[in-house]
Amino acid sequence: MNKIETMITEQELEFARKLWGDALIAISTAFDNEGIEAATNLANNALDLAYGYDLGPVLFKPTTASGEQTFRPTREGALSYFVGHNNNYPQDKGFGLKSWRKVDSRTAASLIQTDIALWMGVVSFTDKDGGVITVDKSWGYKKDDAGKLRIILHHSSLPYSPHQ
Repeated sequence: MNKIETMITEQELEFARKLWGDALIAISTAFDNEGIEAATNLANNALDLAYGYDLGPVLFKPTTASGEQTFRPTREGALSYFVGHNNNYPQDKGFGLKSWRKVDSRTAASLIQTDIALWMGVVSFTDKDGGVITVDKSWGYKKDDAGKLRIILHHSSLPYSPHQ
């Protein structure tokens, strides 16, 4: 691949965030309508399409993980966070199983360096009852050999509140 083909664009970053959000909504909807097996199948597909586990470890820090399982460099750890039901990750309840129906992101900043890009901003999740949770999120992306953006860094946290 030459330099022109590997250069990531802001439009590709926006599309990657939309793809990720759409996959999360699909996982939630599948769980609500068809159960855990359908949700797990979609989550596995989403991990294969969106994340770069074939490029090396993915630096994954989910929003509500804690203790020794705060950081998830393995695909198994990421899948468990999204759909739970894994005895190796007993705290996981399945973030993707929370009936999400809308995912919006707002960019704070991004940095593009040829085939690597970093993005940070705010992501809001709306559930089927209209409840909203907002998180601070950073994603790192790398283009694979096929020219597809893959997540290689996923960090999410609840916004800091000085009144806590």
